[in-house]
Amino acid sequence: MVALQSSPTKGQRGAIDRATLTEGAGLDGDRHAKPGSRRALLVMEQEVLDRLDLRPGMVMEQITVRGVDLHRLQQGTRLRIGDTTLEIAALCDPCERMEAIRPGLQKELIGRRGRFVRVVHGGAIAVGDAIEVEPPR
Repeated sequence: MVALQSSPTKGQRGAIDRATLTEGAGLDGDRHAKPGSRRALLVMEQEVLDRLDLRPGMVMEQITVRGVDLHRLQQGTRLRIGDTTLEIAALCDPCERMEAIRPGLQKELIGRRGRFVRVVHGGAIAVGDAIEVEPPR
């Protein structure tokens, strides 16, 4: 894992080195972490950000990874990062807020904005943690 981002309040966003993920909710302290939310935690590929000349966190993901092709993973695939287990869920469709970052970015991100994940087992994660991919159960 190459980056972690947290947004405690609307308009406030920043990089963090480590975090705790809560089962069924998301990243502790992030305003999107809500029990039962299917959109609480977004994972994005660094390779996509690099191709589009973007920095981690710019498209509002909480977790940025390298070396994992998120869009090729089946729903239900699990990612083990640090002490946590995450389950791949829906694709994230780019919204009109991407246009505020750069005109045309919403269209550029179609099919590439990342994946929402569900926290199956909570725990600690940190920048630099290895990622293990497990097939769906």
